Amino acid sequence: MHLAYPAVLAVLLFCVGVYGVLARRNAILVLMSVELMLNAVNLNLVAFDVWLSRAAEETLHSGQALTLFTIAIAAAEIGIGLAIVLAVYRNRGTSDIDRLRDTAEGHESTTADDGDASTPGTPTTGTSSTDGTEKAEATA
Repeated sequence: MHLAYPAVLAVLLFCVGVYGVLARRNAILVLMSVELMLNAVNLNLVAFDVWLSRAAEETLHSGQALTLFTIAIAAAEIGIGLAIVLAVYRNRGTSDIDRLRDTAEGHESTTADDGDASTPGTPTTGTSSTDGTEKAEATA
């Protein structure tokens, strides 16, 4: 078998993975696309290892060894990535990447005015400094 067949397949897999990372909004689909790219690299490593082993008499099969390390790293990456996506989904209610913001960006302090009025020893009037409209503006 020629080296071109697995190389072309690996290029196609890698291109589909890059498209998935750039075009998808769901974090799970982005992780799956990263796995496609890693599998394309693994296919290239094994294909070139087989191709180079035919030329050399003593082979070390380093491409296959690197593939095993890549598979182990990919498994750890998926485990950590899914844990992060699950934690974000539980906190935010969505796994849409476009809607996710930095934690400091969307959670500005809206209780600065309330903190002065509710401190001990400070007289409070009957009105609160924040009402429903200010809360709606703060969350929007």
